[in-house]
Amino acid sequence: MNCESCVYYVYDEEYGSYSCLVDLDEDEMMRFLSGSNYNCPYFRLDDEYGVVRSQM
Repeated sequence: MNCESCVYYVYDEEYGSYSCLVDLDEDEMMRFLSGSNYNCPYFRLDDEYGVVRSQM
């Protein structure tokens, strides 16, 4: 899973960078930062056309 395609990965204008809106606990954050193939349980694909498809 790629954070860049997740609905919770948003641009923070205050810091001038992207960040995750999900509050990871200490263990989850450690696994994420270690880069050891962390599979985020909160990942949700940012499908901007999903709403349109459901209205058809």
